[in-house]
Amino acid sequence: MGGGDCNEALHTLYDYLDGELTQDRRQAIKDHLEHCAPCLRAFDFEAELKSLVARSCRDQVPENLRLRVAKTIEEASNSRPDLV
Repeated sequence: MGGGDCNEALHTLYDYLDGELTQDRRQAIKDHLEHCAPCLRAFDFEAELKSLVARSCRDQVPENLRLRVAKTIEEASNSRPDLV
């Protein structure tokens, strides 16, 4: 991953958490997270949110809801980079 690592890492967090990346992509994201505290905080938040949702409701989250939440988080992080 190069200079745009943070955008790339943040845009692939759900895929990373869901195990939907190739082994090379997973390793690249993992390496980035190990060296980037803001992205690691975002990852930790997303992982905890995913865990909370899984514990709270056993039904799978509808894809359109997941996309809306991801879009809202992305918009918030774009408008307030200090929150990421």
